[in-house]
Amino acid sequence: MNRKPKTSALVIQTIIAIVIAIYVLFPFYMVVVNSMKSTTGIVNDPLTPAGADFKTFIGNLSGVINNDYFLFWKAFACSVVITVVSVLLLNLFGAMAGWVISRNQKKKWASAIYFTFIASMIIPFQVVMLPLVANFKKIGDFIGIKMNYSIPGIIFAYLGFGGAMTVFILTGFIKGVPYDLEESASIDGCSPEGTFFRIIFPLLKPVIMTVTILNGMWIWNDFLLPSMMLGLDGEFKTIPVAVQSFVGSYVTEWNMIMAAALLAMVPMVIVFLFAQKQIVQGMIDGAVKG
Repeated sequence: MNRKPKTSALVIQTIIAIVIAIYVLFPFYMVVVNSMKSTTGIVNDPLTPAGADFKTFIGNLSGVINNDYFLFWKAFACSVVITVVSVLLLNLFGAMAGWVISRNQKKKWASAIYFTFIASMIIPFQVVMLPLVANFKKIGDFIGIKMNYSIPGIIFAYLGFGGAMTVFILTGFIKGVPYDLEESASIDGCSPEGTFFRIIFPLLKPVIMTVTILNGMWIWNDFLLPSMMLGLDGEFKTIPVAVQSFVGSYVTEWNMIMAAALLAMVPMVIVFLFAQKQIVQGMIDGAVKG
C-alpha cells in the first residue's frame, strides 16, 4: 500500500523547490528589471525595481535595435542562420552516425568510434580553442575556402563540438528501435538509405526535438566560440558577440547591454515554453529505450 508523504516532508520539498526556482530565475529578473532603467539607475540600485519605467524600457529597446554599431537585425539573422543550419546538420549527421553505430555495436570499429565520441565530451573547449582557430585557418588556406571569420567555418566547428552529445543521445534511443522493422523493409526491397529516411528517422521525432532544443539553446547563447571564430569586430556577429559593442574602455552602457540581452533571450524562452513537454518526453524515451 502506497503511503502518502508526511506533511513536513512536503513542506521541505516545496521550500527547496521555491529556493531553486528563485535562484534560477533571478538572473532573468535582473535582466528584465535593469532593461527598464538608465545606466545611472542600474549602477545605483541594480537589485530592486526602483527607477524602472516602461518609457525607459522602450527607449532602451529602440536604442539597441537602431544602433549603427550593434546592427541588431544583421546579428539576429546571423544567429538564426548559424543556429538553424548547425542544428539541422547535427540532427541529420548525428542520426546517421547513431544508426550505424547502434546496428554494428558488436563490432570493434563501431565501439571504437562510439567511445571516441564519448571521450571527446570530456575535453573542455578552452583546451582546444587556440589550436582550433589556427588549424581552421590552415585548412581554409589548403582547400581554398575561408574558414575563419565566416559562417560556414563556425557551423563546421559546431558540428564538431555538438556531434558527441548528439550521437550519444540518438544512439541510445536507436538501440531501442526493433531491428525487425529494418528487416521487413529490406525484404520489401527498400535500400539502406530508404530504410533510414522512411523508417528510422521518423521514429526519432521525440528525441530529435530534445536534441534540437539542447543544441539550439547552446548555439544561440554561445559567446566564446563565435568570438574566436568570427571575431569581436568581424563582418559577422551573433547577438551575444554584438552585445560586446556596448562595453567600452571608459563607459559601459549597462542599459543597452540589458536590453540587448533581453532581446537575445526572448526567442529561446518562447521556443522552450512551447517545446518543454517534447524535451521531457524525449529524455524519458531516450532513457527507457537506451
